[in-house]
Amino acid sequence: MPRGKRRAHLLHAAREVFVAHGYHAAAMDEIAVRAGVSKPVLYQHFPGKLELYLALIDAATEELLNRLHRALASTDDNKQRVIATVSAYFEFVDDQSGFYRLLFESDLANDPAVRMRLDRLTELCSAEISQIIAEDTGLSPEEATLLAVGLVGTAQVSARYWLATAGTIPLEKAAELVASLGWRGIRGFPLHP
Repeated sequence: MPRGKRRAHLLHAAREVFVAHGYHAAAMDEIAVRAGVSKPVLYQHFPGKLELYLALIDAATEELLNRLHRALASTDDNKQRVIATVSAYFEFVDDQSGFYRLLFESDLANDPAVRMRLDRLTELCSAEISQIIAEDTGLSPEEATLLAVGLVGTAQVSARYWLATAGTIPLEKAAELVASLGWRGIRGFPLHP
């Protein structure tokens, strides 16, 4: 198997194990077995469990950021942007890959390398949103960033709560409710002439 394909295969197997057991309970032996490779092959691609986990966090981050980029670029109508962005979070946590667990429920969140990546994710998610807010309202970058972080946090925490309650409200309706809350707040800032 070509190196790139092998790496993707190993990451897929590792994701399944880490999502199911968390970082601390996951074992490299189990990941190797799940991938159908020997441990030496696994270690050829990843020097250790932490490096493998960080590679998965990077992949999960890229997936979420791609969803947010598409949502923000999907329309110029700010109300629809809020709906699309909140929906992107809900769809991300509802995705069967379980990637959201690596980002939002990591049992290794206090490790400096993991924390740095998670903080960077919040920063990147908020940056695009804050730029739109600043351009539309004339708020300072600091003020726009604070509002963007609040919107990101609301979407993330609400989506995780929705999933934890077994999605008793249909995804579209749940995302619409949370987007409505965000839109009602952000639309109160007058548009910058």
